[in-house]
Amino acid sequence: MGAATAPDGEDAPVLVIDWDLEAPALHRHFALPSDCADLAEDAAPDADAAPMRAGLLEFFEACRARLRGAGGHGEELADRVIDDAGWRAHIERADGRRPLYLMRAGRFDDSYTERAGRLDWEALFDACPALFRRFAARMAAHFRHVLVATGAGRTAAVSVCSTLLPDRLAGLFTPAPGSLEGLEGVVRRAIDYRCTHEDEQRPLLLYPIACSADGARSDPHGRWRRGDVRNGAPGYQPRLEALLRACYGWPRVNLDSYFDEVQLALADAVSTTGAGGDRRALARFAAQLGEWLAPGYFPWQSLDEIRLRAALAQARAATQEGAQQAAPAGQHVPEPHGGASNAAPATLADVLARLGLLYRRERRRDEARACFEESLALRERFQGEDHAATRAARATLASLLFESGSLSEARRHYDVLVQACARRAGADDPETLCARSQLARVLAGLGEGERALALHEQVVAACERALGDDHPATLGCLEDLARSLAQQHESARARIVYERVLEGRRRRQGAEHPDTLRCAQGLALLFGETGELGNARRMLEAVLRARERHDGPDAAGTLGAREALAEILAAQGDLAAVRSIQESLARARERHLGAGHPETLNMQLRLASTLGQQGEAEAARRLREQVADLRQRLQEAEGWGKGHAGLDGVDAGATNLGGTDPVPSRHSIASTGASDTAAAGAAEAAGAGSRPPGRSAGLHAAFHDRHGHESRRPHEREAVRPLGATGMAGDHGEPGHVADNLGHKLAQLQDLIDSRSPGEARALADSLRTSVLRPSAAHPLRRRGAAMIKQVYLQDGDKDALLSFTQDEVSLLEGALIEAARDNPMTMR
Repeated sequence: MGAATAPDGEDAPVLVIDWDLEAPALHRHFALPSDCADLAEDAAPDADAAPMRAGLLEFFEACRARLRGAGGHGEELADRVIDDAGWRAHIERADGRRPLYLMRAGRFDDSYTERAGRLDWEALFDACPALFRRFAARMAAHFRHVLVATGAGRTAAVSVCSTLLPDRLAGLFTPAPGSLEGLEGVVRRAIDYRCTHEDEQRPLLLYPIACSADGARSDPHGRWRRGDVRNGAPGYQPRLEALLRACYGWPRVNLDSYFDEVQLALADAVSTTGAGGDRRALARFAAQLGEWLAPGYFPWQSLDEIRLRAALAQARAATQEGAQQAAPAGQHVPEPHGGASNAAPATLADVLARLGLLYRRERRRDEARACFEESLALRERFQGEDHAATRAARATLASLLFESGSLSEARRHYDVLVQACARRAGADDPETLCARSQLARVLAGLGEGERALALHEQVVAACERALGDDHPATLGCLEDLARSLAQQHESARARIVYERVLEGRRRRQGAEHPDTLRCAQGLALLFGETGELGNARRMLEAVLRARERHDGPDAAGTLGAREALAEILAAQGDLAAVRSIQESLARARERHLGAGHPETLNMQLRLASTLGQQGEAEAARRLREQVADLRQRLQEAEGWGKGHAGLDGVDAGATNLGGTDPVPSRHSIASTGASDTAAAGAAEAAGAGSRPPGRSAGLHAAFHDRHGHESRRPHEREAVRPLGATGMAGDHGEPGHVADNLGHKLAQLQDLIDSRSPGEARALADSLRTSVLRPSAAHPLRRRGAAMIKQVYLQDGDKDALLSFTQDEVSLLEGALIEAARDNPMTMR
């Protein structure tokens, strides 16, 4: 249990309770003095020796006696019984130097075993259901932390300890058969009970602790943790992630960072004050677990995020303290452009930027945007609009907005950035040129194609003139131009530019540099659009091998290359290879994003479509039903989250970034705003990209994606790029480019057909008619798209639309034949 009302600091008292009445041993871990004084100053010293001290058993025996014939009910009765039983007399000082207190299991006399077996926990609960809850609240009000130890099993005493008392539950499990199953059962029963009993809907956070003979060294290949496919063992981490997703109602759970840090060796777990134990090792483990448990962070929050949030809280406090000291007569007058008083705001802005970069890598774009916007506001206020740090902050925010599809806002920021860069760095500085190139990309995304291409060409000409043809900034701006050309369907020009950039990058940066691989992937996608599927496949296979070798199989860039290759393989008709890739992508997305994330669901539907094309209709049906069921559960969670608030009428999740106190909800008694965050997941699954109205950038930040952009160091993520920058905001495609990728849109259409969304499928099919029948469209994509559009029209019962589309197909064929004959007169005979 933890307390929010007790005093903070090193001198705050801590209570340890031994609830394991069957095998009490906790008192042996303490060097207990023989004359232990009571906690209360006015309490008389206990005459018993330390081993005969009264404890938990005697306290609840006293409660049972006072409940017989007692009047009243509910919390009032529970509080009176707890006071009358004299809880202070059952607690002893366990450490002479620190405020550490112990409530031992009981008085270990000859009658202890008989009395412990006679205590009827269920009868005690029936007599006063609020007793245990109020006991927990009373202890939490007097102690900074209350640590309760109990054994395993399904006894009533264990159920009271694991279900009714805690707000944080640390469950230890071992490789022994049944150990993990036991923990899963305890957690499910606790969550189910609190969800189904109105009076017990209180927060509960779970911290699973893996304990093996030698800790992490006992599992060098990760088979116990990750699973062993050959033996059919799922591994404890995937099982616990699934458990947390089910219990908390939150689809995105990843325990990588948590289990990287929290591993307990059996020797440390049983260490005592004797000569055989290593208390320092146990202290190190406690410190690692305390990173999550003490402040109440969720186990799926990474350690990097936890430390950044701690640094953020410190930076906020320092900024507020500085503002108060600088405020004459209660008013704050900031020094806007320099001065010692800017140190704290600058630190705060830097921490916000680093936290935003972390959220961006984890694809938690709402939180990233909130951090970037606040960081930029601080930079503007205290350092000025033209300062280099302000320009970098604005470029980072603009890049994220562009990546998220907020093109109008991205354009506004890039306009300001271009002007600021020109004023301070000069019109031909690489920073200014890169900013103008990014602005051109935004214009292309907004549909201002001619203006975008004109600006691109101006920027490229300026780069070549000022920096040279092979300068990294020139190559970056050329790559931006190639993307815009492809977006405007000028494939021939785009290919020429892409090939020039690729040759330059290979020469200057190497064939497997991330910039080179990104450019090669862009060229391969262009090959796919123009029907050169063989070239596209060979190039993407090379990119994928390099990314797997350098970045790992689950890096964002690797996954993007794998998905692009699957599209090309699908166009070639290699369904077996497509299925293999889709299965690996589905597993990776579920592992990193969660089972209910829209991208995970979409990949599952694509896999189902492939299974159907391979003739495995039953497997495809089962998979679609699983996706539909999960979407339904997310929609139900969304409906609850919109109509309910926390116990105090506060919207779940409406806390500030520094807060840690969870707010209970129906689907996640254990989490802050879990129903709200599940609702956000449901909204994304339904296609809504923005956060629901009324939600602030609060602790709900803990609930967002844990897998995002390809990991980079913070200094490599700045969007205002120095010499050598590429002009590319992301590593695996951008909204404008991906949205115009015909293969991607056809995959979206297939998802809508499979998920039985006729209205959305019809709208997308109508919008794809021109693209599918465009002469430049690759033949396999055109054939696939035409079949899908006809299927939508048939399902919609619109014979007129079907006839019209068929006539357009015939017209396209006639036009192609006439054009071919014109190019080759010998065929006209």
